[in-house]
Amino acid sequence: MEVIVTADAFDPGEEANAFMARTAGAGAAVTFTGIVRSKAEDPILALELECYVELAESQIAAILAEAARRFSLIDATVIHRHGRLVPGEPIMQVMTAAPHREDAFRGAQFLMDYLKTDAPFWKKEVTASGERWVEAKKEDDAARERWE
Repeated sequence: MEVIVTADAFDPGEEANAFMARTAGAGAAVTFTGIVRSKAEDPILALELECYVELAESQIAAILAEAARRFSLIDATVIHRHGRLVPGEPIMQVMTAAPHREDAFRGAQFLMDYLKTDAPFWKKEVTASGERWVEAKKEDDAARERWE
């Protein structure tokens, strides 16, 4: 199990290959990569993520341990960026491995839902007309609540 909180860019394919190389005994692996998006109707120039790295690592590690317990994960990795990112850049990656595909998928979904709502990151969008903090979304809270 691994948690990486970094300002450095990462290569999703390289990370997925490294993860797969160490998942002996798994019958399924799931990889999800979140990408910074810019909507045509409301474009952004950049997304700035702030966090206290040690707190983020600790809280994500706790979520990862819960996912491993609930879904019999053999291995899992969460990578989450902070700092200034531009549209098209990977912002985070969740990788899970389990004996069966349903557990690998559900473990990844569980992690993504909790990361979206509970991981201590603060997001600010930079636009041509200024900056704005990203507010929490009700649909993200609803997605997380299904796991309670």
